[in-house]
Amino acid sequence: MFTGIITDIGRVAKLTQAGDLRVRMGTGYDTGGIDIGASIACDGVCLTVVETGADWFDVDVSGETLSKSNLGRWAQGARVNLERALKVGDELGGHIVSGHVDGLARVVAIAPEGDSTRLTLTAPPELARFIASKGSVALNGASLTVNDVTGCEFGINLIPHTMQVTTWGDVGVGDAVNLEIDTLARYVARLAEAG
Repeated sequence: MFTGIITDIGRVAKLTQAGDLRVRMGTGYDTGGIDIGASIACDGVCLTVVETGADWFDVDVSGETLSKSNLGRWAQGARVNLERALKVGDELGGHIVSGHVDGLARVVAIAPEGDSTRLTLTAPPELARFIASKGSVALNGASLTVNDVTGCEFGINLIPHTMQVTTWGDVGVGDAVNLEIDTLARYVARLAEAG
């Protein structure tokens, strides 16, 4: 489990395709404290560490993950939002995030709003029904608050701090971003269907 609070920006150092995609991720984390088999959210996708070095870790990315996320667009040098798995006693500053990406949202507009940046995104219809005003979503791994929803479109605001400590400053109109809907919203909708 994760919180959606980004704690490092990694950089794709190497991509190797052989069965699954092997990715070497450069990181500022102390890799001596990362166990083989540990989970690290990479742009919001929970991936398993299979090897480590002085300033990098390797993960394998399956075809299923590539089909549901934007990780297939990674190239050498790409910046990636990283978050280590939640430990008992850690502060829960965002919301509960599983790292299981539901699909892709597309950025349709970016505009300044005060000191913040306003993004409008569109979600696939089957996921849009789970997105609610003042609810939470994880986008490229970052826990964000939904400002408003109109049909399949929803808006978020990014404060300057978020733009500086994540890869959101790299995102442009037309980009596809990893979308994980709020787990609570999924269960509430399922209960409503059963009732």
